[in-house]
Amino acid sequence: MSAGNADAAKAYVTHRCAWAGTDPLLQSYHDVEWGVPEHDSRALWEKLMLDGFQAGLSWLTILRKRDAFRKAFENFDPEKVERFDDADVERLMQDAAIVRSRAKILATIGGARAYLAMQATGEDFSEFVWGMAGGKPIRSTGLERPVKSELSEQMSIELKKRGFKFVGPVIVYAWLQATGVVNDHSVDCFRRHSA
Repeated sequence: MSAGNADAAKAYVTHRCAWAGTDPLLQSYHDVEWGVPEHDSRALWEKLMLDGFQAGLSWLTILRKRDAFRKAFENFDPEKVERFDDADVERLMQDAAIVRSRAKILATIGGARAYLAMQATGEDFSEFVWGMAGGKPIRSTGLERPVKSELSEQMSIELKKRGFKFVGPVIVYAWLQATGVVNDHSVDCFRRHSA
């Protein structure tokens, strides 16, 4: 391979979705996590809760605070989070390492309760999510950047019925992208066919 071809191949391999920008943390997240199909129920729930915290903010803000969120929310163990009381809410409201939004904190505690209520009735969270998606990742054209879809609208309705908050169709769509339920890597992104 000539030097010119090697440079062209290298440029193609490192081409990412435009949203990954130039921040190393965001690029690493894109390259390793974003769009990888997630089937673990607890991990899906954690990512949904983090996407709820993102509402009105950039994902990079949440990503930079993710370790602090995990510490503050007991590694997003739903059984621990659902037991959080008013003192825990006040503790979290004083924690500058996370996003201090009372509504989002309460939504996460409520989300733990909703998750466990589904589990108690025999409804596995991962099976619920992937069942609505038809059991396998949905590959977009990679040419458009929608902010919601028919699936995210339907899933938003179903999540709200189960007691989840901060699960509007736009948040749900971002979550579906992040968890690989929808493969929205751009057509020229090196991760499109490997996610």
